[in-house]
Amino acid sequence: MDEYLKTVAGMMAIAARTAPKASGNDFIEIKILSGNDLSKLADEMLKFGKESGKPNFDRDSENVRASAAVLLLSLKESRCLGLNCGACGFDTCVELEGTLKEGPEFSGPLCAWRLIDFGIALGSAVKTASLFNADNRIMYRIGSVARRINMIEGEMAIGVPISATGKSIYFDR
Repeated sequence: MDEYLKTVAGMMAIAARTAPKASGNDFIEIKILSGNDLSKLADEMLKFGKESGKPNFDRDSENVRASAAVLLLSLKESRCLGLNCGACGFDTCVELEGTLKEGPEFSGPLCAWRLIDFGIALGSAVKTASLFNADNRIMYRIGSVARRINMIEGEMAIGVPISATGKSIYFDR
C-alpha cells in the first residue's frame, strides 16, 4: 500500500505545482518524505514539543510515524505582488519589503496574496489526495519542525501526511 501512497503524494505535488498563483509567479517549494525521513521528522517533532512546551506535537508526531508519506510545501523567497492593498498590515508593498524576521516557528510578515497562493496549493494537494481516497490532514506542526531541521526551506511550511487504513488515523486522535 505504501508504494501506491507515494504515487498519490506525487500526484499531490503536481496539483500543488500547477495550482493557480497570483500573477503566475510560483514561490512554492515541494518535497515528499517517506521511509526513514518520516521517523526522523516524528522524532524531531516529539523533541520540539517537549522542549517548547507546545501541545500536540507528540500526537502529530505519531501520525507522521504511522503515515506512508508526507507532502511538504513551503513558501520560499516570495516577493510582494505589488498591489499596495494593505492586507499585510503595511500601506505599500515597499514598506513590507525588507521587514522579514524569524519568528518562533515561521518568518514574517509575508504578502497576503502569496499566503493565499500557498493555501490554494495546499487545497489542490489535499483535493487530489481525496480523489484517490487517501486519508490526509493539513498539519502546521509538521511544517514548523521540517523547516526547523532543514528538511525544507522557506518562510512558512506545512505538511500533509497520507495513509490508507480502515479508519483515518488523523481524526478521533
